[in-house]
Amino acid sequence: MEVVEKAKQARLASLRLSKLSGEERNSALLAVAEEIERSGRWILEENRKDVEEAEALLERGEITKPVLQRLKLSEDKLADVVRMVRSVAALPDPLGKTVYAMEMDDGLEVYRVTCPIGVICCIFEARPDVLPQISSLSLKSGNAIILKGGREAKHSNRAFLRIFREKTEELGVPTGWIQMVEERWEVRELLGLDEYIDLVIPRGSRDFVKYIQQNTRIPVLGHAEGICHVYVDEHADIEKAVKICFDAKVQYPAVCNAAETLLVHSKVAKEFLPRIAELYRRAGVEMRGCPRTREIIPDAVEATEEDWRTEYLDLIISVKAVDSIDEAIEHINTY
Repeated sequence: MEVVEKAKQARLASLRLSKLSGEERNSALLAVAEEIERSGRWILEENRKDVEEAEALLERGEITKPVLQRLKLSEDKLADVVRMVRSVAALPDPLGKTVYAMEMDDGLEVYRVTCPIGVICCIFEARPDVLPQISSLSLKSGNAIILKGGREAKHSNRAFLRIFREKTEELGVPTGWIQMVEERWEVRELLGLDEYIDLVIPRGSRDFVKYIQQNTRIPVLGHAEGICHVYVDEHADIEKAVKICFDAKVQYPAVCNAAETLLVHSKVAKEFLPRIAELYRRAGVEMRGCPRTREIIPDAVEATEEDWRTEYLDLIISVKAVDSIDEAIEHINTY
């Protein structure tokens, strides 16, 4: 199907989708969650195809290790996807809520009421669990969605798309509400379809987001790269801080909300840093530290100016000792 035809179908579906009740949308989401759970083995088989192809790309130097890590699904991750879809279904209906009201004149009242945006185009990285996240939120909010995922996840994306399309249409969700394109040239064509698409959400590097913003008249909800910081204050609960800082880096280092820089108040640095460093070593995390950090953690690599500006998406973390919360805030605002 041509890109324009997919956009047209999404536009027509969005008009009918906006009329579905919250109960109908929730029932469709619950059916999707049940089918993902039932089809887990098949989804993992499709994901394995992606992983095998990506491993060959990694050997040729065409992708990085973080891309491969983001690509992998497991039974636990699939269970998380199922829980996520069900949790979206359990959220309050976002539509039809009066968020603002004003009396303009006698008998003339103005209301601002939440309603669907229409058709959303989302372009995202090769991370298969993103497709069910975006699709669930779109359906919950009454929006049609056009998806473009990273090419490395094509088999996984097709599997999730099939489940979302078949199970929702069985329950009366308008045909065509969910569409997907797979080629880069199709993105360029989508960016010119402002008569059908109401919002573009690009996920990726800063340069990619800027490219999208500069090449479309459609409103863009973009973001820059994430260099996430964790700050341990002098009054922090050290036991809790150790657990938080370990999880923030190690739990899933390949995603954009993983911690990349750890800032520690100098008054607790001698107590805190050896403890977190030991856990990081066991997990294979490379530490890159400022001079004061390296006095406490001698095996830390010397941090450079570039390190403070780097989104590693890997088992690497920059560490700096600071003398106040204000210095921590200044560092975060700078980088």
